[in-house]
Amino acid sequence: MAEGDHSPKKISKNGPFEEIVNPHKEGFKFSEEPSLEKIRELQSIFAKERNWEQYHTPRNILLALVGEVGELAEIFQWKGEVKEGIPNFTDKERTHVGQEMSDVMLYLVRLADRCHVDLPSAVLSKLEQNRQKYPVDKVYGKSEKYTEYQ
Repeated sequence: MAEGDHSPKKISKNGPFEEIVNPHKEGFKFSEEPSLEKIRELQSIFAKERNWEQYHTPRNILLALVGEVGELAEIFQWKGEVKEGIPNFTDKERTHVGQEMSDVMLYLVRLADRCHVDLPSAVLSKLEQNRQKYPVDKVYGKSEKYTEYQ
């Protein structure tokens, strides 16, 4: 939809899923909502409603997170190099990738909540740290670890 165009979106053959993973979409970007804080809040409510907080220790959440990363990796296993936008994946595989990435993110946000880590602030701090570790003039077009050029 062009900027300023308020006509209804055409429903594609992929239905609403096209909005989640669309390899042909130019200028990919995330949705602005929900925020990480909203996700944290929704998860907290979800866990409280089920009396699961007693099980959501940092260790247990971390182990669940590692398991979910493994499930995400399993989808990519034996695929060889995968192109941006995962164009060779089936619709079913795309859906599965989105589900497993969601599980990873949900557990990461829950871990941050249970450890009282302000994840958005930590991300900004880490990005700044990486900017300093990897100055453009020294690393442009290179993939070596920062210790290789210090």
